[in-house]
Amino acid sequence: MGSTKLFVTLCVLPLLASSFCSAQLSANFYASSCPNLQTIVRNAMTTAVNGQPRLGASILRLFFHDCFVNGCDGSILLDDTSTFTGEKNANPNRNSARGFEVIDTIKTRVEAACNATVSCADILALSARDGVVLLGGPSWTVPLGRRDARTASQSAANSQIPSPASSLATLISMFSAKGLSASDMTALSGGHTIGFARCTTFRNRIYNDTNIDATFAATRRAGCPASGGDARLAPLDNTQTRFDNNYYTNLVARRGLLHSDQELFNGGSQDARVRTYSTNGATFARDFAAAMVKMGNISPLTGTNGEIRRNCRVVN
Repeated sequence: MGSTKLFVTLCVLPLLASSFCSAQLSANFYASSCPNLQTIVRNAMTTAVNGQPRLGASILRLFFHDCFVNGCDGSILLDDTSTFTGEKNANPNRNSARGFEVIDTIKTRVEAACNATVSCADILALSARDGVVLLGGPSWTVPLGRRDARTASQSAANSQIPSPASSLATLISMFSAKGLSASDMTALSGGHTIGFARCTTFRNRIYNDTNIDATFAATRRAGCPASGGDARLAPLDNTQTRFDNNYYTNLVARRGLLHSDQELFNGGSQDARVRTYSTNGATFARDFAAAMVKMGNISPLTGTNGEIRRNCRVVN
């Protein structure tokens, strides 16, 4: 009994090493209670990503932004109401977090198959994995058993999700605070091999940074004016609908779109790892998959903590 109490205590520490709690999650958590769960999620994600490949990146980003704010607890999915302030309007999410309707669709289908059983947090974890796979990336076994938060934190979303203007030191520190190493951070950043970024997030990079390929900067300036056009999009790498290692090839060529991307290859501690990934896609894929499992283990609500939301947008 004493060791169980100790384990639970460790699991609620805010700055835990993520591995403390992973033992509470299990790949077979829904094997008997919702045996078709993974098929339901994969089928819905296949439809979504085939219709709009960008959604694979959008949902991967939702999962990252969920896990970095009080753990992987589905809090990012909660809507603001007159009496509740969620995370959707925090600076890192406002006008950019997307894919919520896909999660709604999956939740509706999962509820029809096994009601009040599967958390929104777990649906998001599975959807993020499937989006990566559908765009040609690696697969991994997703540990399951997370429960859904009844609360959210706009302030934590504003302070704990790394900004695209972050320095390497800041990135390492912010990932370390979640139990993730510098090498985990560099592998997870490779999620930017898919999807798009808004002009407002890379304007300063293309107009003011000096560690940038001149031709690349000129190309991006053509679609992102020095003022205005904040919502205009540019691909995060040149194969934005294929999950590959081109993100790292671009970094070596000084063609990282975000300042925080190029920080990984700018004379610092991660240069060698970036070079390795740029020439060895299999190594990147392996490390990315392992880091995704580790990120998915950040502070899960388990046991009787939290709830199983019926609708991912509102607490029960």
